[in-house]
Amino acid sequence: MPGLRPKMPCWGPTFVLALQRCCLGCAVPMAAHAGDWAQPALAGIQNTGAFPGYGLSQLWLGYRMQELSPGLAGCSQALSSLFLFLQASKKLMAATGQQCLPLSMDVRQPQTIAAAVDGALKEFQRIDILINGAAGNFLCPASALSFNAFKTVIDIDTMGTFNTSKVLFEKYFRDHGGVIVNITATLSYRGQALQVHAGAAKAAIDAMTRHLAVEWGPNNIRVNSLAPGPITGTEGFRRLGGRLAEKSEQFSVIPLQRAGNKTEIAHSALYLASPLSSYVTGTTLVVDGGSWLTSPNSFSALLGIASSSAKL
Repeated sequence: MPGLRPKMPCWGPTFVLALQRCCLGCAVPMAAHAGDWAQPALAGIQNTGAFPGYGLSQLWLGYRMQELSPGLAGCSQALSSLFLFLQASKKLMAATGQQCLPLSMDVRQPQTIAAAVDGALKEFQRIDILINGAAGNFLCPASALSFNAFKTVIDIDTMGTFNTSKVLFEKYFRDHGGVIVNITATLSYRGQALQVHAGAAKAAIDAMTRHLAVEWGPNNIRVNSLAPGPITGTEGFRRLGGRLAEKSEQFSVIPLQRAGNKTEIAHSALYLASPLSSYVTGTTLVVDGGSWLTSPNSFSALLGIASSSAKL
């Protein structure tokens, strides 16, 4: 796209990453042609087991996305006040030279989300992209799943997604438009064994994506879901049997013969948040190499790697 490069750089989107107990805000300086990210923006992201929140943040902060929009230089962010995310924010700033604002929040508590959004707006003046990825997951048969364990996953995943989306809608998106990317999963597509809690929670988010796309479309808000498959180097990969599957060469049954990586998911989220998908809303982008189509789903076989119970 060499003929589209402008003479002067301008500020592009700021993204907010909403995690279970933290928020990441990011303002992207970029040179963009008309119709791309040509104004200041802020986005937010939540973290989830298969969704590499830090990896996405680093990519969006420092990656020059020439094929997306010439001159994309990076962004500024907001992370939680938790020590881990304070360290992550410092690491991101050191690696990219961009801003990273630590903010404390709990997606289960709307008042803490509101405070975090207020803090991000005070710092960056606007928010354009919200990525909901807060999640809780583990392997457990339904018969051994405690009532509280099921409720906890619903509270973090489903309620957290709704809470964060609604707060941001009320505080900014309703009047200014925006983009919401909900991180979900393919677990419910065929009733994945040992995953009734996460499958139900993510299926509800996929439904929410469609409802919000219809209701908020007139406000110039796009809402889509992104469903990752097994992604190496993530907490979900470690907790949900990914390493065992890798050692036993189970990924050979996936049509693309491998697990995915964090950069592939970050690129997919970037696509859904960018002007490249400006006419895409109310749908789910599955990024799993075809995994859900062919991977084993035997309850008895998978039971061996599950926790005997989940008491949260």
